Amino acid sequence: MSNRRNFIKTAAAASVAVALNSFGVKSEEEINTVVSKKGKKPIVLSTWNFGIQANEAAWEILKNKGRALDAVEAGVKIPEGDPTERSVGYGGRPDRDGRVTLDSCIMDEQANIGSVGCLENIKHPISVARAVMEKTPHVMLVGDGALQFALSQGFKRENLLTEESEKEWKEWLKDSKYKPIANIENHDTIGMIALDADGNLSGACTTSGMAFKMHGRLGDSPIIGAGLFVDNEIGAATATGHGEEVIRISGCHLVVELMRQGKSPQKACEEAVARIVKLTKNRNKELKDIQVGFIALNKKGEYGSYCIQGGFNYAIHDDTGNRLIDAEFFLK
Repeated sequence: MSNRRNFIKTAAAASVAVALNSFGVKSEEEINTVVSKKGKKPIVLSTWNFGIQANEAAWEILKNKGRALDAVEAGVKIPEGDPTERSVGYGGRPDRDGRVTLDSCIMDEQANIGSVGCLENIKHPISVARAVMEKTPHVMLVGDGALQFALSQGFKRENLLTEESEKEWKEWLKDSKYKPIANIENHDTIGMIALDADGNLSGACTTSGMAFKMHGRLGDSPIIGAGLFVDNEIGAATATGHGEEVIRISGCHLVVELMRQGKSPQKACEEAVARIVKLTKNRNKELKDIQVGFIALNKKGEYGSYCIQGGFNYAIHDDTGNRLIDAEFFLK
């Protein structure tokens, strides 16, 4: 009887292995990746390779059954405070006037939101955005008003223009040509979305925006529904790349609504990119000059990502570990 049971177990395992091999899954590591993509919690996703370090900070909270909101704030503060990251927070490249202006937003599982735009001299705009959410009747503060609020809340005024960023800005002034280039780190964003052990979603998004932009320019990052959106019944999404293109389609709200209609996170990201591609062609713009990437996470812990062209990657951390993945893309 015992031998018969062992035979059945072995046969079942072999059948699973054959089935997985038929889908091209051959290693234990690949099997774990497939299981993860099908959904687990807690889990955190973030954009670009600096997402690896950001995820580590977020995971410290998530693995101890902490709240997703606390995790995403802690996570994105890592690149915000790193002067070597040239498109986020301290060390971010300045606008054409030599001023480092920061944009950020945050959203929790109860649709509470906070945002700051064109904020100067504060290293962690994500925490100011959270303060706007929790301590004001508003959802967005910008410019000097955002700065004055931050100072009133005890945030420290600091010079965010590093020596390296100032050197690049002065070099740029020689020609003063403004042409963002796809996948060159002058318009990247740390966007992070997380699902905690209680099954609640939150997200955060923060950036210094496009290098050498016009003073006062806002991209998608501080705009709820564009650079970030969370619906705790459905899922969450965040974006990176050329913010004007994301705003044009209310990108992250679109991704979440597509998931509401039954699309997987992967298919929802693909549809959002397809809409940007169509609008770009209709406007007779060069698609090769544009990069936009989305990452999405649904209530089940399933995730996906898609971008216009190759070069975008994102980081995932769950109980199987922390890893960087190259996103699938449209422009081959």
